[in-house]
Amino acid sequence: MNQVLSILNRKEKIFKNDIDNNEKEIHELLKNSRVLVIGGAGTIGQATTREIFKREPKSLHVVDISENNMVELVREIRSSFGYGEADFRTFAIDCGSKEFTALVSHEGPYDYVFNLSALKHVRSEEDPFTIMRMIEVNIFNTIQTVRLAYNMGSTKYFCVSTDKAANPVNIMGASKLIMEMFLMRESLKQNISTSRFANVAFSDGSLLHGFNQRFAKKQPISAPNDVRRYFVTPQESGELCLLSALLGNNRDIFFPKLSEKLHLVKFSDIAKKYLEIMGYDFYECESEQEARDSAERLIKEKKWPCYFFKSDTTGEKDFEEFYTESETLDMNRFNEIGVIKNKPLYDEKLLDNFELGIKKLKNSDRWSKQEILNLFLSLIPDFEHKETGKYLDQRM
Repeated sequence: MNQVLSILNRKEKIFKNDIDNNEKEIHELLKNSRVLVIGGAGTIGQATTREIFKREPKSLHVVDISENNMVELVREIRSSFGYGEADFRTFAIDCGSKEFTALVSHEGPYDYVFNLSALKHVRSEEDPFTIMRMIEVNIFNTIQTVRLAYNMGSTKYFCVSTDKAANPVNIMGASKLIMEMFLMRESLKQNISTSRFANVAFSDGSLLHGFNQRFAKKQPISAPNDVRRYFVTPQESGELCLLSALLGNNRDIFFPKLSEKLHLVKFSDIAKKYLEIMGYDFYECESEQEARDSAERLIKEKKWPCYFFKSDTTGEKDFEEFYTESETLDMNRFNEIGVIKNKPLYDEKLLDNFELGIKKLKNSDRWSKQEILNLFLSLIPDFEHKETGKYLDQRM
């Protein structure tokens, strides 16, 4: 944890005061509760599962499609906390499947449902087929699981969103904003809260996670030198989910406050700090090819080849924001967390038309990115999709 904070040029944990101030209530809410975590084997999912487990719920069941990550989650929990008294079990199934519905029917009801599953990468919008999968996971699986929560009488349904849902410029962010719209409709029946995240440092598949992979394989590190982002640690991501799920009111969206503890950091600066902590000097190369060609020689000299570049890929936002001017905020309830206070505003007809439009495209077995974008624009008329024709998969 301290090493990650150092890499991010931070000295303090963000949510410690809010956790400490509310620990008694959190523990009381969880100790006799049955909890279901969907998408529990990803970075945020594992962190949230840890936070729940150590507060001794009655039952903790975790669902994820990644069988291998689930095995590691169990090993990590057992190695850190032992066995405890909770009925702790994992299920390697898809939350959009009939098997999941059967699981809920057989093992439920659950008091709290955490939905942490998502297709989270901006790069996922490169082709129309992955985009459709993103819509299925981020929007329609959410609708299905929140309705299951309502049908079994759950106290709260929590779903993770993203900072990219605030004035989105990429399809991933727009899919999460549309998810929030559908949740507003469902909130008339089921208590719901969510959270908009900063980037989670070293989360699976992220650029910082890639630094670890490149270092282990003795390969060059590549990063943009003009992109600055806010970062939370994996533990902080789990704490934010926990606080929102247990303490959030219906329709609340939690987000990290911007303060001296949380500030923008360049990816290239993180790369330099990372290498310093790992015991290497960074060596800036003029091209990807130079970085590849010089890797073996430089690494022997305790220098690490790096290629830093100006970002020009699709969907990259020039700045980060967690809320829009039209949203109502409560900045006083918590020390380091702001809360967006939503009213159930949505257009029933537009939501229905979007759902029918997506189903029609899928039934046709042939669709284009533009056809999907047109449906997105029907719900988000001011969606300014940033398309450059270049994607992260074209980078080292």
